[in-house]
Amino acid sequence: MPEAGTFRRVCPLADLAPETAQAVEVDGEDVAIVNSGGAVYAIADECSHAAIPLSEGDVGDGEIECYMHGSRFSLKTGEPLGLPATEPVAVYPVKIENDEIYVDVEHPLNDVG
Repeated sequence: MPEAGTFRRVCPLADLAPETAQAVEVDGEDVAIVNSGGAVYAIADECSHAAIPLSEGDVGDGEIECYMHGSRFSLKTGEPLGLPATEPVAVYPVKIENDEIYVDVEHPLNDVG
């Protein structure tokens, strides 16, 4: 379970429109903050197939799609849902307090090796 002290404020919830992503840096890690289906997710902001920012891709139905080659990833698990990507990307714990989004990059929710 993530420790309270490892969460970092990234942006106001109001800055993240539905079905969009925003690039942020958290403790030196590039992270895409994503609003999809009324939930907020944090996922590594680099496609595992090519070094392309996922935050610039399309968001919908709990997924994010890399704009370059069309790889799709689950926002909950980081698992690839479509080729050409075959490796997952890191997903991170998110909490919302006082309409602010916080992310913990020290304790990924998945094992990305």
